[in-house]
Amino acid sequence: MKYKSIDTETENIAKHVVDAAYKVHKSLGPGLLEKVYEICFCHELAKKGLQCKRQLDIPIIYDNLEFKEGLRLDVLVEDKIICELKALENVNPVWEAQILSHLKLTGKRLGFLINFNVPKIKDGIRRFVM
Repeated sequence: MKYKSIDTETENIAKHVVDAAYKVHKSLGPGLLEKVYEICFCHELAKKGLQCKRQLDIPIIYDNLEFKEGLRLDVLVEDKIICELKALENVNPVWEAQILSHLKLTGKRLGFLINFNVPKIKDGIRRFVM
């Protein structure tokens, strides 16, 4: 399936997302709790003038009903990019399904799965486009 390209503004924000992940990982390294990385990651983005929403609830719409007991995404940047942050040694394939579900349910097009518990952060960043 072919998707239309991501707009320039969103791509610029995406560069800041990746840069923030690099800065946080370079400063803190692996081995901390996910919440620590989340706080520092959002701080780095705020320093760049970007708005972040943390631990955002995503309701589930099913059979024309809205269920509040839905999902929760880690970080939403500028209401455009979903970032799921992890700090675990072993990668779980369900994380990919999780971010794809978040993109689908929110109607967003771009997401990042960022695992900070890696020796090199470049190995911990995955980009997803819907």
